[in-house]
Amino acid sequence: MLAKDSLSWVVTVVILTGIFLTAAFLTGIDLIWYLFYLFLFLTVFVIWFFRDPDRTTKICDHCMFSAADGKVIDVSGQRVCVFMNVHNVHVNRAPISGVVKSITHKKGGYLPAFYKDSERNERTVTVIKSSHGDVNVTQIAGVMVRRIVSYVNVGDELVNGEKIGMIRFGSRVDVTIPEDLDITCKVGDRVYAGETVIAKEKVFKVRK
Repeated sequence: MLAKDSLSWVVTVVILTGIFLTAAFLTGIDLIWYLFYLFLFLTVFVIWFFRDPDRTTKICDHCMFSAADGKVIDVSGQRVCVFMNVHNVHVNRAPISGVVKSITHKKGGYLPAFYKDSERNERTVTVIKSSHGDVNVTQIAGVMVRRIVSYVNVGDELVNGEKIGMIRFGSRVDVTIPEDLDITCKVGDRVYAGETVIAKEKVFKVRK
């Protein structure tokens, strides 16, 4: 399955690949053949990058899931930061059930998304009002293609693991953790959106 709003990218590279293939057959020019192979590679890359695999998320009122695929690069205070490399799935998911309280888009710079100062980059902050309090999901664009796509609107009711948007080509997602939850992940962990638990309710942990 391809990510929402990615069809135009796929169609564009497929058409260009077809054009160069036709031109290469008609002319036999080596340069055009090289361009065909380049765009064939781009076609495969774009289809692979915009993949959107099925995920099974358990309905959980006492825990939070990762909002992104990637590597945990920072756990400080009540915040977990996940860096998505170019090979990761870039569709982001709701870390917790709740209602979309606000969506704020901010323009910014061009720093690589793994830098701490990348908070100055273009970003979208989605606030989810949950039973544990407000949770901020901050999608931070990277240095390549600064384009954040949101799939939700203010007032939407979300279930944990539901798709909320994506960031194109290298990026980072920061999630704030409510005070009544304990963070269960650490720096260096590999996490998957909608599948990896990153925090659990303190009371639930005691009962367990």
